[in-house]
Formats: sequence, C-alpha cells, structure tokens
Amino acid sequence: MRRNVATTLRRRRRPADPMQAYDALPRPLRAWMAQAALPWSPASCRRIWAKARSEGASPDDILARLTRAEQRTLSRDRLSLSATSRAPLANHQEYNR
Repeated sequence: MRRNVATTLRRRRRPADPMQAYDALPRPLRAWMAQAALPWSPASCRRIWAKARSEGASPDDILARLTRAEQRTLSRDRLSLSATSRAPLANHQEYNR
C-alpha cells in the first residue's frame, strides 16, 4: 500500500519493536522511566545515558540529571501539578470524606 504523502523528505526511522528498545535499556534507567511523569522515549533516554556514561557520570548522577530535566519541563507546563498547587482548592475537604 502506498502512502498518501507527496514529499521528498526522509521518513523517520522507528524501531521495529519499541518494547525491545525499552528492554535493552539498563535496569536503573528502565525503573526510572516506569515512574517518570512524562512519556520519555527509550531512544532519548538511551542517548542521554550513553553520553553521560561517556563523560564518567555514575548511574545515580544520570538519574538525578533526568529527574531535574523532567522537573524543569513540568515547571514550564501551566497545567502541571506544581502550577495548580499554588491555587487554593475550594472545599477540598469534601473530597476527603
């Protein structure tokens, strides 16, 4: 089946199996991605991990770096929890009953 796209631009290559790319990541990085607030791609995490390891960073330092990057991104989002937590909730006790 041909695509309905007329372009001379190269298509992005995607991994054949995204779960295989995820499973190939180091265990601490997979654990961090599982609890991350943002949907990080395995490719971007692998790139950050490899660069930091080549610079001599420890796994804990890399995970801290990823956490800081995620926090910076979330702080720019006006709908994030940090932005909404500044506004008082009306009748928040009703939800705790």
